[in-house]
Amino acid sequence: MPSFLDLDPDTPFPLQNLPYGVFKPRDRSAPRVGVAIGDFVLDLSVLEEAGLFEDAEVRRRRPFSQDTLNAFMAMGRPVWHDVRRRLQTLLDAGTPTLRDDEALRDRAFYRRADVELVLPVDIGDYTDFYSSREHATNVGTLFRGKDHALPPNWLYLPVGYHGRASSVVLSGTPVRRPHGQIKPEDGPPVFGPSRMLDFELEMGCFVGPGNPLGEPIPIARAMDHVFGLVLVNDWSARDIQKWEYVPLGPFLGKNFATTISPWVVPLEALEPFRCAGPAQDPEPLPYLQPPAPLGAFDIHLEVSLRTARMEAAYRLCRSNTRHLYWSMAQQIAHHTVGGCNLRPGDLLASGTISGPTPGSYGSLLELTWRGAHPVTLPSGETRTFLEDGDTVIMTAWAEGDGYRVDFGEAVGTVIGGG
Repeated sequence: MPSFLDLDPDTPFPLQNLPYGVFKPRDRSAPRVGVAIGDFVLDLSVLEEAGLFEDAEVRRRRPFSQDTLNAFMAMGRPVWHDVRRRLQTLLDAGTPTLRDDEALRDRAFYRRADVELVLPVDIGDYTDFYSSREHATNVGTLFRGKDHALPPNWLYLPVGYHGRASSVVLSGTPVRRPHGQIKPEDGPPVFGPSRMLDFELEMGCFVGPGNPLGEPIPIARAMDHVFGLVLVNDWSARDIQKWEYVPLGPFLGKNFATTISPWVVPLEALEPFRCAGPAQDPEPLPYLQPPAPLGAFDIHLEVSLRTARMEAAYRLCRSNTRHLYWSMAQQIAHHTVGGCNLRPGDLLASGTISGPTPGSYGSLLELTWRGAHPVTLPSGETRTFLEDGDTVIMTAWAEGDGYRVDFGEAVGTVIGGG
C-alpha cells in the first residue's frame, strides 16, 4: 500500500494502521480529530471542510470537527469502513487529490512531534474485566493458595467490576500515589500512602454504537459494537485493595488513575491478526458461545520500567493478548445480558494480561511473587512495587507481512502523594 508520503518502512503508523486520536495544533486552536500516518497527523476536520468524505452521514454530522471521537464512534461499522477506505485512497500514491494540492496538504498535515494529543474520548462508563486465566490463577494462588486459586464462578463467566471513568487519563499524565486505609498483619488499619503500588498490563476496547436499556447484545453481533482498541494501565494499590475489596470489590485501590494510550487503533486494522484463544472448559453457556473460533487477537505487549536514576528503560515483561481466556465478544455479551445499556465511548478493559511463564506476567504482584522475589534493575536498584519517580512504559503492536500496527505508548510516572 504505497503512499505519496515518504514513510519509513518500519513506521509504527503505516497505511494499514491509521489510528484515530484527538489533537491540538501548534497554534493551540480547538481540538479536532486526526489519524496518525508515519511521522504525521492528518487533520480530518480539514478534509471534512474540503468536502472530501463521500459518506452522506459524515458530511451532515461533521464528526471530525468535534473535540472527541464519540460522534464518529456512534455512527457504526459501515461508516467506519467507508471513512477508512476513503482515507487509504486519499493517502495512496496514485491519488492526486492530496498529493498534488500543496495548499491543502499544508493545512491538513502536522508533524506528530508538533501537536498536543488529548484524551480522545468522552468516557461515560468504564468496566474492567478479569479475563486472563494465568493472572487470575497467580493472584488466587498468592492470596488463597493453589487449591483455591480460581473462584468457583471464574470459568463460567467473565468476571468484572465497574471502574471510575473520571480518572482515566492520557499517556504521559503523572500518577499521584494514593492514600487509603491499610491493614497491617497485626493490629487495626492505619491511614497512609500505598506502599504496594502496581501496574496492570491490559488492553481496552471503546464501544461504538450502544444498545437500548433492556436489550442485550447477542454474542454474534458483539464485535459490531467495538470501535477500536487502546493500551490500558489499570494502576492498583494492592495494600489498599486487599483491605477494602471484601465484599464489594475494588474501590480506592483502583479509582485514582487508569492510563490509556492516545491512539485508538480501529478494529478493522486488527482483523488480519485474529487468532484462536485458549480452549474453554467447561463449555460456556449458550449466550457466551462464540459463533467463530477466532475470537482472540495476536497483539504483542511489553512493559518497561525506568527509575529516576536510570537513563534507559528496562523491560520487565512480554505478553500477548491471545492469552486472554474470555474474549471481547464474550465480555460484551455478558455485560449486557441482564439489560445493561452500553453507550458510545464506554471503555471496557481486559484485566491484567499474563502469559504462562514468569517473564510474561503482567503485574509486579506476579513478577515479584508478592514481593518474595524482587526485580533487580540495571542500576542496581530492586523493586517489589513501584516507588516515587518510577516511570512505567507500556507498548503494543501486531506484526503483519512487511508492516506493523502499533498502539503507541501508555506511559505514567509515579509522584509522591503529599
